[in-house]
Order: sequence, then structure tokens, then C-alpha cells
Amino acid sequence: MRKVGERMETRYFQTLVKVCETGSFSKAAESLHITQSAVSQRIKFLEENYGHQLFDRSGTQLEPTGAGLLVLEKAREILAKERELVDRLSSFKGEKRLSICCTPTFGMAYLPRILSDFVLRNADVHDLKFIFKQPAEAIVGVQNKEYDLAVIEYCDGIPPESFVVYPLPDDELVFISAPSMDLPETPMEIERLLEFPIYARRDGCSSRNLLRQNLANLGHDINDFKRVVISDDLRLCIGSALDGCGISFVSRSLVRGYLLDHRLRAHYVKDFTHVRSRAAFHLAARSEDPLISNFIASLQSLFSDRGRRHTDGLALP
Repeated sequence: MRKVGERMETRYFQTLVKVCETGSFSKAAESLHITQSAVSQRIKFLEENYGHQLFDRSGTQLEPTGAGLLVLEKAREILAKERELVDRLSSFKGEKRLSICCTPTFGMAYLPRILSDFVLRNADVHDLKFIFKQPAEAIVGVQNKEYDLAVIEYCDGIPPESFVVYPLPDDELVFISAPSMDLPETPMEIERLLEFPIYARRDGCSSRNLLRQNLANLGHDINDFKRVVISDDLRLCIGSALDGCGISFVSRSLVRGYLLDHRLRAHYVKDFTHVRSRAAFHLAARSEDPLISNFIASLQSLFSDRGRRHTDGLALP
């Protein structure tokens, strides 16, 4: 048993509350955008920490035990105090702070230009933080007030109704290869690309989700490629394609410069969906925050007609 009083993160309490509300590990996992295994591990942590079983698992639906009801009551109180603390801290006028979460693709392709424009508009910002996360993690982070604002690419929507969502232009994804691989630039059948190794993102990335959905629609899965290399590093995926080691499925915005100088080729697949959605969002309660409004203005300026002309030559350094 863990020592009672050992430090724990409030996400364990958030998970407990969600399991009680849904009566199911799987439904709680879906609501929190995490795996069922992660939910189970968090509940197990709480049970070991307090030395009591918190749920009766004998029925078709999970029911809190007497000890579970007590922990649930206190968990809700702690989460309410945490929300109160965050809200009160955000009301301080002396120092302006903003925490922004975005996907690695968006951050690497566009963040430097947005940051430059935003800082010019807000020279008095004291603390500005940017965190790279995958879409599901960004959604949960904004829900839990870990981040003030998020910008993501996604395939399956932004579900919570409490968000204010700002749609942005869709993101186009392409397969990329080195010219030395001599792949045609005309749309091709997926079987032609299956002959090569693919450098792919890990699960949770929307580009990986889009790739998986497309392959399934054509009767394939990712393991049908000659070899699969999974990496959380976009630079590795793109660098491997540049070196002729294989192909990758990435945002065109990341490699536009390499395509313009012919160091890479872009490839489209017949019957593939090559676009995913992109949006910025924040909690509705933050709609009057001037820093958030100014960041959205910088974002929209970037994607205006004039802004797009200035980003056409972007490539990874």
C-alpha cells in the first residue's frame, strides 16, 4: 500500500469523478480522451493510496463503495478549489500570462510567425508559454484549465460544447519522397507506396489517425508497408524522406520549402482523403480575455490572403 498523503495529481480525482458519472472505465476513458488502461491504473493508484476498494465491480455497472463515495465527495471539493484557485489567479492584473497548447505540426510550421505578430501587439506580456501536445491531450488540457487556448489539427471533431471554436483553413497532408526514389507525382494507387518503408507518427497524432482511416477504407493497414518506423519526431520523419530512406505522410505546410526547391516530391493517393480540419479553441468563460482575443487576431491574420502569401516558402530549418 502506498503511504497515505503521498503527492498525487488532480487528474486522478478527475478520473474518479468521471468513472462515477459514467459507471464504466471505457466510457470514462472516451470522455477523458485517454485509454481504458490509463483509467484503470489511476483508480488502482487511488485504491492503493487509500487502502480501500473504491468500486464494486461485481455488477454490469461500476458502483462506488462506501469508501468510494467518501473519496468522491472530497475529490469534488478539491477539484472545485483548484478551479477557484485558477480563476482567481487569472484575474490578477499585475502580470499578463498566457499558456497556449498546439500540435507539433502547427507549432513547427506557423508558431514563429504568429509569436512575432502577437508579441508586437502585446509587448507587456509577462509570461508566455507554448506546449506541444497531440489533439486529445490538448482538448483535455483546455478542459482542465491547464492551457488557456489550443490550436490543433484533427479528424474527429472538438466535442465539448463549453468551447468557443475558431475554424481555420484545412491542413493538407501528402506522402513525401526523395527524387532519387523516382516515384511519380501523379495520383497513384496505394499499392505503389506499400513497396517502401514508411516513417509514421505515433498513435494519438491526427496524421496517423487519418492515415489509418484511409488505409482501412482501401482494405489495408499500416503494417502492409515494407517496414514501419514509428517516431514522435517530425524532423526524423522528414529527414528520413530527404535521405531517401523511405516515405512519410505529413502536412504539406511543413515541407513546402523542400517541395519548392525540389528536394522532396509530394504524392497523392487515389481515393485517399488528404485533408484534416484545423481550429483554435478556448473555454467559453475566457471569451472576454484580451490576450486570447489578441492571439486569435494574430492567428487569423496569418491565415488571411496576405498572411498565406508570406508563409508559402516555409520549411523546417
